Amino acid sequence: MPLVEFTALLVLASAMSFTPGPNTTLSTALAANRGLPAAMRFVLAVPVGWCALLLLCALGLGAMVLAVPALRWAIKAVGIGYLLWLALRLAQSGRLSEADAARLSVGFWQGAALQFVNIKAWLLALTIVAGWIVGRDDQLQRLAVVLPVMTAFAFASNFTYAAMGALLRHWLAQGRRLLWFNRAMALVLVATALWMVAA
Repeated sequence: MPLVEFTALLVLASAMSFTPGPNTTLSTALAANRGLPAAMRFVLAVPVGWCALLLLCALGLGAMVLAVPALRWAIKAVGIGYLLWLALRLAQSGRLSEADAARLSVGFWQGAALQFVNIKAWLLALTIVAGWIVGRDDQLQRLAVVLPVMTAFAFASNFTYAAMGALLRHWLAQGRRLLWFNRAMALVLVATALWMVAA
């Protein structure tokens, strides 16, 4: 892959990975509510799920989703419903003990599956497949470059957000700070769901 294309890939990966979205919001909220170790299952699940999505898009799933509007709407509907459900659970948790009691968590397989209903993940996967992989003579070599790069960015961005949430954990435990923090994170998830409706 030429240096110019590789640089463009790094710029796109940085912009898409580190801007807020469902993954980074959940990483932050999980670490703030339950600590960094509990959030790590989700943080590790994101790159696994996202790379599986990228591989399937490279094999033609992305083209099929774009070609079948009903399938596209089904993915959106499930994603929107799941984000709203998570937002509701998050908004109701005002104490660290409540987060533990309510099992405010997203497990590894849930985190990996979330990538398949995350419109931001789909947009990035389809953009990368169309712009860097499909129609090239060296598709496998390009895929071998893209996968580790995107895995690293997916992990780094979610770990960074989770670390910030974990750093806030002690401060949030005082008074009603955690409740307002959780409600703010829930609003971000609701805003993402609304954006998915409009997208």
